[in-house]
Amino acid sequence: MSEANINLTDPAAILSLFGPQDQYLKMIRNHYGVAITHRDGKLKIVGEEEAVRHATSLVEALHQQAQLSGGLTLQEVQGALGNWSQLSKRPTGEAEAVDSSSSPSTIPTPAAAGSRGSGAVEVNLPHLHRKIKPKSDGQANFIKAIREHDLTLCRGPAGCGKTYLAVALAVEALKSRAIQKIVLVRPAVEAGESLGFLPGDLQAKLNPYLRPLLDALNEMLDYDQVKYLMEHDVIEVIPLAYMRGRTLNGAFIILDEAQNTTCAQMKMFLTRMGEQSKIVVSGDITQVDLPGGVTSGLRDAWHRLAGLRGVAFVSLGAADIVRHRLVQEIVNRYQQRHGVDPQEENELQ
Repeated sequence: MSEANINLTDPAAILSLFGPQDQYLKMIRNHYGVAITHRDGKLKIVGEEEAVRHATSLVEALHQQAQLSGGLTLQEVQGALGNWSQLSKRPTGEAEAVDSSSSPSTIPTPAAAGSRGSGAVEVNLPHLHRKIKPKSDGQANFIKAIREHDLTLCRGPAGCGKTYLAVALAVEALKSRAIQKIVLVRPAVEAGESLGFLPGDLQAKLNPYLRPLLDALNEMLDYDQVKYLMEHDVIEVIPLAYMRGRTLNGAFIILDEAQNTTCAQMKMFLTRMGEQSKIVVSGDITQVDLPGGVTSGLRDAWHRLAGLRGVAFVSLGAADIVRHRLVQEIVNRYQQRHGVDPQEENELQ
């Protein structure tokens, strides 16, 4: 029996290498008849000497490709397995000569890697083998604004994709190694109901507030991947109060339901931005759950930061809603009949 160890230090590249539900790792394990385990950033391969040698060479090349392109596809892994199978049939010396000089080129570079220019509006998620495309001009403007600015403020009604698109862009940035950490934040403000007597520990009590962010995240990544990244603090999902005193460098930070922040809370949150970080603030000013007389931090920031270089302002409307067709009509009816001043809305756009 033989054993080889590979050091894996980049969480994003590790997830790409393993594939959805560890699919790619299982393929390599079954193909070579080796045991592969991962712990504390180290991949251990155990089996017959020749099988371990070829499996190790393949994993190292796939890892390199994942780091270069930001992801792997099933077709690339299958093609790489086929190429390495041909190499393993050659005499040992010949196989080693090929491995040392051209192993990275045996894995085709995905065409998508060359199409990630700043002008591309769609969100590229190679690990899901798909791209998320905006369904309205407003959504396209939102994606473009996030990519081109360090701070983006977005206002819009329920169902217009504010949270979903922001989380998708954060995952894309993590996969491409443009950032090192994703931080998802939400104010713990109740929508007319008291949750203080819910059973469970602090995390259980906070879960109802943070659930929408987790739902969006779980659509972008497998459950096991989310769990792994959260355990290693690559992804944080936290209430706004826990942001005080922190400085976040190299992070993609999303504040959801920002209409329920106070002015002081918004100031505290915005000043958490560190070097190489990006912040997205989103909310719906028509669904403020703050006590009467308290100014929404989103409304205040919208006016206070107007004209500031590096800050983008995006307004989404009923036309950008992508939920059930009735949602758009419901939003319009509430705006017309329950005290939402159309002139005020236009001023805030």
